[in-house]
Amino acid sequence: MSTSASESSYRAHDLIAADIDAYLVQHQHKSLLRFITCGSVDDGKSTLIGRLLYDSKMIFEDQLAALEADSKRVGTQGGEIDFALLVDGLAAEREQGITIDVAYRFFATEKRKFIVADTPGHEQYTRNMVTGASTADLAVILIDARKGVLTQTRRHSFLAHLIGIRHIVLAVNKMDLVGYDQATFDGIVADYRAFAESIGIAEFTAIPISGFKGDNITGPSGNTPWYRGPALIAHLETVPVGDEGAARPFRMPVQWVNRPNLDFRGFAGTIASGSVKPGDAVRVLPSGRTSTVARIVTYDGDLAEAGRDQSVTLTLTDEVDCSRGDVIVAADAPPEVADQFQAAIVWMDQEELLPGRAYWLKLGTQTVSATVQPPRHVICVNTMAELSAKTLSLNDIGVAEVYTDRPIVFESYADNHDLGGFILIDKLTNATVAAGMLNFALRRAQNVHWQAIEITREAHAAQKGQKARLLWFTGLSGSGKSTIANLVEKKLHALGKHSFLLDGDNVRHGLNKDLGFSDADRIENIRRVGEVAKLMCDAGLIVLTAFISPFRAEREMVRRMLPEGEFFEIFVDTPLEEAERRDVKGLYKKARAGEIANFTGITSPYEAPMNPEIRIDTQSMTPEAAADLVVEHILGIWSPVL
Repeated sequence: MSTSASESSYRAHDLIAADIDAYLVQHQHKSLLRFITCGSVDDGKSTLIGRLLYDSKMIFEDQLAALEADSKRVGTQGGEIDFALLVDGLAAEREQGITIDVAYRFFATEKRKFIVADTPGHEQYTRNMVTGASTADLAVILIDARKGVLTQTRRHSFLAHLIGIRHIVLAVNKMDLVGYDQATFDGIVADYRAFAESIGIAEFTAIPISGFKGDNITGPSGNTPWYRGPALIAHLETVPVGDEGAARPFRMPVQWVNRPNLDFRGFAGTIASGSVKPGDAVRVLPSGRTSTVARIVTYDGDLAEAGRDQSVTLTLTDEVDCSRGDVIVAADAPPEVADQFQAAIVWMDQEELLPGRAYWLKLGTQTVSATVQPPRHVICVNTMAELSAKTLSLNDIGVAEVYTDRPIVFESYADNHDLGGFILIDKLTNATVAAGMLNFALRRAQNVHWQAIEITREAHAAQKGQKARLLWFTGLSGSGKSTIANLVEKKLHALGKHSFLLDGDNVRHGLNKDLGFSDADRIENIRRVGEVAKLMCDAGLIVLTAFISPFRAEREMVRRMLPEGEFFEIFVDTPLEEAERRDVKGLYKKARAGEIANFTGITSPYEAPMNPEIRIDTQSMTPEAAADLVVEHILGIWSPVL
């Protein structure tokens, strides 16, 4: 019989008392296993971790005293020690008896060190479970023996598998409450196996346990003589923790360009896979420039070789352009570079996905602007059916195409978590809204390349004696955008300038006739107009647009399509009451009567510009005066070109 965790812990404490240096050396060289506990509500995740901490003697005497007092005051075990209180640290968690946030705890046995993440069971906090699982090597899926396999059991198992956790433990908990019945255990294992095989989990280890009573936690339990497998701790101590990344080609995302003085320029980062030595040929992506490693610099001195998870600074023999977000890779085995992908996405925000809206995509040290297309499908965790969907809502798991505004360096998530896993961030709120896993680059992205064109956009503009500009008029319906934009173009035309006006209603008769007025369609409407306006600016034209364009995010998206200083946001500021009083098209009346859905200002929001280049107060300024103001502003900026 193997030494129990409790006995190992006593030995460790004896060694600490006798020779602390020897203990620290021994502890330093232990392997580390990161694992999570997950499953449905009240399956006993926090209790199990509390039991592991208690049995491994990883709590202090004052903590134990506080635990005993809290167990009597707010515990759920009738005055006995409530191990869950060791993990549920938030006041709201103790009051409700649930886990809300991810709680990370450290403990160790004689053989191994552990970091365990206690993740919430409520569907509401699925995003927290994803956070905890993202760095785990193993998942302990808990099941209440009285309830069997539940929806959250399936959801968390699927997410663990999707995120790439290869080791699964099925811990059938609370066996004491079913009389340690073998038939109950076998039935649950059979149900889970059928589900696991359907999602691609080929192997898992099933253990009957009682987190509260301690059965099969640190050693075999006499209450389950029919079980011949390992206790939970014994399994955790021996499960392989392979360094698969070490065998893969070298990759190091650049975190920082280290430039302390004129004589030193190095590229700092953490090695994601492979190893590197001075003299190795490397390639900087996405530029593709090649060089050779000169030195591997660390705080403690230069290294002869560095490998996965080491943080180093590389110097190269050549002066190559390399900055944060670039990836230094093995020259003869580079990863892919693309800007269109298929990805699995876990949506983590209360606000649903808006297809076409630009989000920040952060992958390693790379941050780019990205749009997500309408999902190909979402996955039902109960049946694993692929269901059609137009968007993603909180906790949805879907597959969709992702487009980035510039090529990024990547590998499929299955091959490299560091270069395949990403998050999406809302540009306005800065909230993380989704986690994703890149599957592959779209073939069309590999087949479409930029064609070099010799006549530049600057040459087109110079031929016309002007600089390209995009004058973006925004405001409520009836504010006067089209009227003022039309007057501005007439004045520019009289000055001999080459311009073109894109009006919202006119564009919807042709280019955007297939779009409605949902938020997603409004976003796509502005995206298309932005792309057309950009092409016209490339031709050297002064482009004017008159669109409600209600969302700041899309106006900002168009701004970023153009060189700095070329986009002018012109806010035609008319209060809703005044615009509705004018009601030149009778639209407000229809919207108030419920005949028009998603009408801006009535049933759909308008996000006014925060810092427009020009603000026009239509209550104090005539359209003619407003047009003069715009032309004067542009003339001042263009002088002396005009």
